[in-house]
Amino acid sequence: MIDNKITKQKLERYYKLTSRALGIVKKKIIKGKEREAREIIEMVENYVKDSEFFEEKGDYVNAFAALNYAHGWLDSGVRLGVFDVNDDKLFTVR
Repeated sequence: MIDNKITKQKLERYYKLTSRALGIVKKKIIKGKEREAREIIEMVENYVKDSEFFEEKGDYVNAFAALNYAHGWLDSGVRLGVFDVNDDKLFTVR
């Protein structure tokens, strides 16, 4: 059965996933890529805040979308060589 409903529990699961991934990349910045890393991390943190705002308003669809954007920024940073991670469960790695 496909779980196609955005519930509070699903949001919590994705908050945890993205927060865990964010914590990892903050410790795995490639030397010489600090400026790019700061920009990516700032965008991720902003999207997480947006997600929290939408959730407070009861708008789970946009809350979930913002979390997906946040995690997409993390994946982009990994793929572009800004962060040195190899966890293929949390990130899209090469």
